[in-house]
Amino acid sequence: MDKNSEIIRTEIIRILNENGKIRGNELAKRVIQKMGNEKTVYREISALVESGEIEKKIHSRSHIEYELINLNESVNSQLQNLHKEMEMIFNEIKNFEIESREEKFSYHERTRSVIHLIHIVQSTDGIMKLLSYYPAFKKDKMFSQINRRISDCWQVIMELITHQPEEGFLNDILANLRILQMDVKNIN
Repeated sequence: MDKNSEIIRTEIIRILNENGKIRGNELAKRVIQKMGNEKTVYREISALVESGEIEKKIHSRSHIEYELINLNESVNSQLQNLHKEMEMIFNEIKNFEIESREEKFSYHERTRSVIHLIHIVQSTDGIMKLLSYYPAFKKDKMFSQINRRISDCWQVIMELITHQPEEGFLNDILANLRILQMDVKNIN
């Protein structure tokens, strides 16, 4: 499969992810607007139907619909995996809170660890923000549970920061987060 075919297939699946069911001519029109010619787009749609990735429903000659097979199961399993990951992150944050008190980590160890935890939560939060634009993900019951767990993580991180003995701990965290962001901008 050439690169254009892969891009067209990805676009077809993306559109079906966003919309659930969609009429065939609407699907083809939207994919053609992005890339490819009509013949190639219809060939890729047929290939996806043959491979079993999408389902074709013929209501009449002029009314053909396409949808992803088991979209709800796929969405739910992806969100369940993300939820398990968030639970692990939340437990890691809670464990760090306990360990930092018991083992008396140095100031720099605590700073680096908190910044690392912030980046992990930010990454997952970013994924959830992207998924919120897809109705199939947003409608799933796991979506709100993951967002609540992300909120819990932020709360524990803030409690962790505010309970540090040093007065300037939050300022150091913010300064280091900004430095890391500036370094990334300077690379480009």
